[in-house]
Amino acid sequence: MDMTHDGPHPTTGTTTFAATGAETPFLDLLARGAAVEAYEEPVPAARAAGASEAELAALEHAKRLALRVRSELADRRRREAELSALFETAHDLAGPRDLDSVLQAIVQRARSLLGTDVAYLTLNDPARGDTFMRVTEGSVAARFQQLRLGMGEGLGGLVAQTARPYVTEDYFHDSRFRHTSVIDTGVQDEGLVAILGVPLMLGPHVIGVLFAADRRARVFERAQTALLGSFAALAAAAIESANLLDETRAALSELEHAHEIIQDRSAVIERASDVHDRLAELVLRGGGVHDVAAAVSEVLDGSVEFIDTVPEAAASALRSGGHAVRHGDGWIAAVAAGDQQLGGLVLRGHPALDPVDQRTFERAAMVTSLLLLARRFAGDAEQRVRGELLDDLLDARHRDPALLRERAARLGARLDTPYVVLAAQPDAASAASADEEAAVRRRLWAAAAHLAATGHGLAATRDGGIVLLLPLAEGDTATELARRTAVHLGAAVHEPVTVGASAPLRPLPAADAAPAAYTEARRCLDALRLLGRSGQGAAAEDFGFLGLLLAGPRDITGFVERTIGPVLDYDHRRGTELVRTLDAYYAAGSSPARTKDTLHVHVNTVAQRLDRVARLLGEDWQSPARTLEIQLALRLHRLAGALTG
Repeated sequence: MDMTHDGPHPTTGTTTFAATGAETPFLDLLARGAAVEAYEEPVPAARAAGASEAELAALEHAKRLALRVRSELADRRRREAELSALFETAHDLAGPRDLDSVLQAIVQRARSLLGTDVAYLTLNDPARGDTFMRVTEGSVAARFQQLRLGMGEGLGGLVAQTARPYVTEDYFHDSRFRHTSVIDTGVQDEGLVAILGVPLMLGPHVIGVLFAADRRARVFERAQTALLGSFAALAAAAIESANLLDETRAALSELEHAHEIIQDRSAVIERASDVHDRLAELVLRGGGVHDVAAAVSEVLDGSVEFIDTVPEAAASALRSGGHAVRHGDGWIAAVAAGDQQLGGLVLRGHPALDPVDQRTFERAAMVTSLLLLARRFAGDAEQRVRGELLDDLLDARHRDPALLRERAARLGARLDTPYVVLAAQPDAASAASADEEAAVRRRLWAAAAHLAATGHGLAATRDGGIVLLLPLAEGDTATELARRTAVHLGAAVHEPVTVGASAPLRPLPAADAAPAAYTEARRCLDALRLLGRSGQGAAAEDFGFLGLLLAGPRDITGFVERTIGPVLDYDHRRGTELVRTLDAYYAAGSSPARTKDTLHVHVNTVAQRLDRVARLLGEDWQSPARTLEIQLALRLHRLAGALTG
């Protein structure tokens, strides 16, 4: 390179040729848009060509000026690109594009201009109290794209909490924000290291966060943070516009709906008046529940039916609101008296109810409640009359049988056939409190009264339990009736119910037998409970002479355990037959020879088993007193096992 010059510059003292020559290579680099590294080449080349110190200094000065010009040009191009992207995004907001497309464009442009590996946007979900990933660009991990984050967690939580941008050069070693396993796992799957986040603001509220992230350590400049903030502002504006549009559409829809209601008002009012007149007529002429359902079905142009039990999902909504509620493809209105649910009315084929039709439907449910209450009061009165008749049978021994038969016939009770007296008692030990026990007894009375009414019998409360008088069908037994009644009542009250039954009684006029039959049924009930058979049913015929011994508060289980407990335990642990051998031994008149024939074993086997019994019960086990106790304990043990079956 020719570094000579013709003379000094008139003001600076440097040569014009030197200045011009020093700038030339760098102007060429600027014109070509060369990389920064290329600007380092002219100075070493001039030094190698023998340039003077002044020429080298001029080259260094020209290089610095050229690099500054290059940086300013790059900044200008970057700002032009940013302004262009922001203008295009603002143009998107002004157009008819949907919200998802606008947000996706914002995230794509943010990633492109900042030159990051990934960009993404999260939005807050007030209903669930967390934030979720709405849009991602450059993401490759499915778990990362589906992240839902708790409020205040991760870098985004710090941004949302402070409403300020935050940047981390190394996410996993940054302790300024709260790390969670869910977020850290998602970030690790994506391989992110450096993350910049800026808030999306609607007024003073943070509604989400816009992120730009790299998979390597990186320092985000202030200008990049400002650029991402501008995109976040546009994203917030897009969201606000979409929300306003949704609210406008909803308002228009409500106006249209209100207009339709106004148009239909006269017809609805006319229908309401019609159903009111029909329901009033039904009540006055003593109509039933199904008559109400038929009338409402016709007026509301749908299908209405009464149900005894309201589904739990609808019941909770009815209790909280008190109005008709949607259920499946129809509506349900509560049929209730105070806090007590009597059932419900179900309307189908009418997907939408205007307020007047809804009140009409609810009024029909109220009328149904009144009809059911009237029927219940009549039923309660009938039950009281049935109870009084049974009380007379049990207490008044000298009542006129003909009068009793006449009263029973009016109630539909069949006392002209053999019948059984049953005593029923709930298992009070299972109740957690006095209120709960009282509720169990109320349910038991309701179930027993219903059983008596439908079974042509009588029911009354007595001695803390229930007494029933039920006819005995041909071929049936008192034992089978007691067992069926225990199962039926237990299922109705959801608690074990023990039932004792008397022997079958002859038809009236043998009315004086009822008190003794009740005493016998109570004795059977007490025997079942003493034997640990609560919740079962049995009759006097199941106990034989032991029924007399079992009445009263005797510890039957303790007696059996004290008398033959060691033998029972030995059989249970070893799988032996010592109890069976004892039974056979006593049945054979204490003869080992006859015992071995009964058991079909060798006489030595019998002797060995009896020796084992002696070691378990003591050498005096065959004394008269011990023999009686052992035989009674064996009988009680065998009876308890038979009742279990």
